[in-house]
Amino acid sequence: MEALYLLVPLSVLLVFGAIWLFFNASDTGQFDDLVGPALRVLQDDDRSGEF
Repeated sequence: MEALYLLVPLSVLLVFGAIWLFFNASDTGQFDDLVGPALRVLQDDDRSGEF
């Protein structure tokens, strides 16, 4: 029973931390372009390393 006095506040802090991280990432624009980075990996330019 005493473990609940520690685990409940820790879980509440964890949830608030996750919510803060999500809104902070959303405000900085990390979710603006979800397709572009995936396509840039496929369009890798191999000609720059040739001799």
